[in-house]
Amino acid sequence: MARNEPDWNLYRSFLQVMKEGSLSGAARALGATQPTVGRHIDALEAALDVKLFTRSLDGLVPTEAARKLENSVEAMASLSKAIMRTASAGEAEEHGTVRITASEVIGVEVLPPVLVRLRESHPGISIELALSNRNEDMLHAAADVAVRMVRPEQAALVAKRVGAVRLGLFAHRNYLKRYGVPKEHGDLVHHALIGFDRDPTFVHLAKSWGLNIGREDFAFRSDSDHAQLATLRSGGGIGVCQTGIARRHPELVPVLAESVKFSLDMWLAMHRDRRNEHRIKIVFDHLSKELGAYVGKPE
Repeated sequence: MARNEPDWNLYRSFLQVMKEGSLSGAARALGATQPTVGRHIDALEAALDVKLFTRSLDGLVPTEAARKLENSVEAMASLSKAIMRTASAGEAEEHGTVRITASEVIGVEVLPPVLVRLRESHPGISIELALSNRNEDMLHAAADVAVRMVRPEQAALVAKRVGAVRLGLFAHRNYLKRYGVPKEHGDLVHHALIGFDRDPTFVHLAKSWGLNIGREDFAFRSDSDHAQLATLRSGGGIGVCQTGIARRHPELVPVLAESVKFSLDMWLAMHRDRRNEHRIKIVFDHLSKELGAYVGKPE
């Protein structure tokens, strides 16, 4: 016998319980009552014929089945939001919502003035900005436009290379005044280095410069690019920064500028099926122009 498709509200409750870890927390987030959320979970378990949560002193603990289900339900939620964004455009395609995803640093340091200018010229377009250093899956409609630092590989995406983002080592002038300016690569091991926690990117870059630097050599470790940048601007040591951002902060001084420099390609991407939606094309073209100016002309 075929099972009845569970109501979407059951999945909404499931996602909130996964996020909050309790029925009461999920109920507050949803604006519902705890018994209602509890009934939703019971109904979803019955419909799917699987146990999703076990009770503990700390709340509800998701089962392995729940963890496997979570990504699929999140994709459903993203698709539902995309449908609402499409419907919100109505007949006037310059009205509606466009969701942009970008990394922390690009989203906080680069995009805000770009999006302000977009809104000034197209006030009917609302922007949702989702910041994550993960590459959002646009094939599941998690975003309408993505700003990425790696080339998108999915054939269903339209991708455009904006240009090369140049990066280098920088330090606050006060830090260099206290501890001196490194003259060669080997001097870096005597300085407070700002780097990653679990992400090995900096370590790999250092090896390309001939430096044998490991995680334990960083005085400050964080996988948040923005936390690293904030520490750099606070005078906490020497770290990697985009040269376009550093130019806006004269207190940041290049370190070993002639020998330590590299770049990452910046790409814009949108789903091929949505390239003719006017408001999305407006945002895509605006970002292409403004970010192109930020990074300089494409090579």
